[in-house]
Amino acid sequence: MAHFLMSTIGAHGHVNPNLPVMTELVARGHRVGYTCPERFAPVVASSGATPLVVASDVPDESAGEQWPDAGVPAMRIFSDEARGVYPQITDALAGDPPDAVLYDGSGWAGQAFARVHGLPSLALYPHIVAWDGYEEDMAGAWSFLDEPDGVAWRREFDGWLDDVGAGVDSHAFLNHPSRCAVLIPEAMQPHADRVDRSVHTFVGPVLDHRPHQETWPATDRPLLLVTLGSAYTDRPEFFRAVVEAMREPGWEVVVAIGAHVDPDALGPVPEHVTIERWVPQFAVLSRASAFVTHAGMGGCGEGLFHGVPMIAVPQAVDQFGNADQLVALGVGERMDTAAVTPESLRAGVDRIASSPDVAAACAEQKERARAAGGARAAADLAEALLR
Repeated sequence: MAHFLMSTIGAHGHVNPNLPVMTELVARGHRVGYTCPERFAPVVASSGATPLVVASDVPDESAGEQWPDAGVPAMRIFSDEARGVYPQITDALAGDPPDAVLYDGSGWAGQAFARVHGLPSLALYPHIVAWDGYEEDMAGAWSFLDEPDGVAWRREFDGWLDDVGAGVDSHAFLNHPSRCAVLIPEAMQPHADRVDRSVHTFVGPVLDHRPHQETWPATDRPLLLVTLGSAYTDRPEFFRAVVEAMREPGWEVVVAIGAHVDPDALGPVPEHVTIERWVPQFAVLSRASAFVTHAGMGGCGEGLFHGVPMIAVPQAVDQFGNADQLVALGVGERMDTAAVTPESLRAGVDRIASSPDVAAACAEQKERARAAGGARAAADLAEALLR
């Protein structure tokens, strides 16, 4: 039996994607200590991992706190979290050191701990990874790091890495994992043919062990799920358009509005439309015939895993590229938020749900997503660290 440390931040899009890997490792007899704020302790425990509860200043989505869209403010949230959580990890593990460390792209405290203590580590990335030529291709997206605020942030973060003895600068720390299990469908990865396979293994969305997920009742009508995720949901005008678009019968509609929108602001809601702040997305998608999504990578992976046609309405960061990739795969359409009207949305939903071409593409991607190996393949890579 080995002892693993899992490090990430307290955000749904970072915790939920890797929990099935924890379940698989525990089923194999290993121990997993999982750093998380108190609000995530129950869902972490449901995976079989042991929550290592830490004080955290990461925005609490369920309490209506919002994330910055991108840039230095977002990077500073991650680096501040690493500085705050690192000493808590060090204290918690002083008498019980792990044999290996698992971390996602935000788990900088655990990644630093592995480097400082010379422990083998495996990145569990729920997002796209770098490819040969990535820095040149994406130079514009990261240009903020060359501006004065970005340079200052890099200098500050380099200083912290040096203080703790990580042995690398911020560029190497953030861009060069020694080994990585990629928890997304390979079909969602740009330039997949240029990804270093000696480092990165695509295991697909690890959705084969979901003990923390709830169920959702069957319906005798086609079901539509609408959500903009957990971070960028303050869009009352969008949700009003959804209600109006689906006012006429024919669909069972589930709308997850998140923490920011007042349900009363949506006006009268027909009986076949259900408004919730949060829903068990994976379970609802298992019943769904169509999915209106912000195209976060977690939602894209779950949609492909279930073979559900999607309309992507991207809101921020990587979602725009994800939306375009869904269109390229033939599994749905993209609509920009400003262009969404009740008429265009209803027509789009009906169109993707009735298209034989979309259905065929969804079936193909569903088969590929489920054949990639999932949690078992990721756990195999974690165990290989011990050898």
